[in-house]
Amino acid sequence: MMNNDITGLFRSLSLAALIVSLDQATKYLAVSRLKPLRSVEVIPGFFNLSYVENPGAAWGMLGGQRYLLVAFSVFSLIFIIAQRKQLFGKLHFPILLPALICGGIIGNLIDRIRLSRVIDFLDFYIGENHFPAFNIADSAICIGAFLFVLCEFMHSRNAEKEQDDQ
Repeated sequence: MMNNDITGLFRSLSLAALIVSLDQATKYLAVSRLKPLRSVEVIPGFFNLSYVENPGAAWGMLGGQRYLLVAFSVFSLIFIIAQRKQLFGKLHFPILLPALICGGIIGNLIDRIRLSRVIDFLDFYIGENHFPAFNIADSAICIGAFLFVLCEFMHSRNAEKEQDDQ
């Protein structure tokens, strides 16, 4: 049992490292290629690659609170890793979910420590209405959180159904 736990942790951390690598590589490209251009239209009226520096969290919240955001990220990582079996063990995708969330947290944490801000570049919009720019790390966190809520909901529903059947 302990060996399976270590194997699962290793697989999850390996996948998180892949996410971090992809995130950092795309941010490097954004800084080196996109920053001088500021923005490149990809799909007119819908999607641009736009260089954005975000000193805060999602949607710029807590802007300038670097140390608070770093501390929160580190605490979140420790909590998720320490509680991964309780949080994800009974759900579908027990390796993928923490990998997505932790990989995203680490990707943005690297930026916060190294640059005091996070590099964003994915810019979706309709007309003049822009969704806040984001990056691969943000996407991984959001997908992981969405799948976690969905899996938790399905697990709870199945448990209720089993209880009703008894």
